[in-house]
Amino acid sequence: MSAFVHCLSHTPLVGYVDPAPQVLAEVDGVIDAARERIARFDPQLVVLFAPDHYNGFFYDVMPAFCIGMAAHAIGDFDTAAGPLDVPKALAESCAQAVLDAGVDAAVSYRMQVDHGFAQPLELLLGGLQRCPVIPVFINSVAVPLPSFKRARLLGEAIGQWAKALDKRVLFLASGGLSHQPPVPELAKVDARMADRLMGSGRQLPADERQARQNRVIQAARAFVEDPNSLHPLNPAWDQQFLDSLEQGRMRDLDSLGNDALSALAGKSTHEVKTWVAAFAALSAFGPYQTEGRYYRPIPEWIAGFGALGAQPLPPHP
Repeated sequence: MSAFVHCLSHTPLVGYVDPAPQVLAEVDGVIDAARERIARFDPQLVVLFAPDHYNGFFYDVMPAFCIGMAAHAIGDFDTAAGPLDVPKALAESCAQAVLDAGVDAAVSYRMQVDHGFAQPLELLLGGLQRCPVIPVFINSVAVPLPSFKRARLLGEAIGQWAKALDKRVLFLASGGLSHQPPVPELAKVDARMADRLMGSGRQLPADERQARQNRVIQAARAFVEDPNSLHPLNPAWDQQFLDSLEQGRMRDLDSLGNDALSALAGKSTHEVKTWVAAFAALSAFGPYQTEGRYYRPIPEWIAGFGALGAQPLPPHP
């Protein structure tokens, strides 16, 4: 029984709108180092906390949390496509444990996921099926949103469940930090887009998907030229958030409301709740020490881009 956590920002813009070569090399180095640490840990099970961007979850039924019993990646922005290796019986056990702990989470036997799930599996493990993985969706863009406290309680419940397993468990979190790409909002779109957000976008025609991706790419290019064209990144808040995780102060975030977070750091910053859930899961194994902290604002990717790993402290002799 052991655990390891790694949190990593994701971006669909890699290869489309990239920062300077030295920045790319720096990020590659951070990812390589994390991949090596994970390989040394040699996980037997991955629990992956990640958001969605109206590719798998829609307003026909929008859960705050959903645990996948099976999952398939759509391959948006040239990320990996295909089935994830989800151990159904373990995922069912995890979902039951979460409900027993008093956290309401939906389940899906046909979860559809996008780059938010696929990218960390590719970058940190080498593919979608290199290790058994339980995908855990945390709604981070479709209001009403879950709170920091509920994300923390979800993570704690999963951590307690994982602690009882005789396995090396890797908790991954994907998303954040400060950012606000052009994600549509139900209250502000026309009837056709509203229909897409309410479910018809689940099987988006190829031309519409390409147009959607092009809008994000163009928004990134404009953001590089004019940092006020989108909600500005907030490096100060990002660093404070990383400090909170490093110091095990996840509860301090409970009092930060959703509207306040959006105003501080952008409407997609709610993806950091995946990081809170992952660190809360690790906290079930006792005090921890962090490693591999990295942060850089990268406007080309419309993101305060970060990484942070951790493992439990060794027991006292």
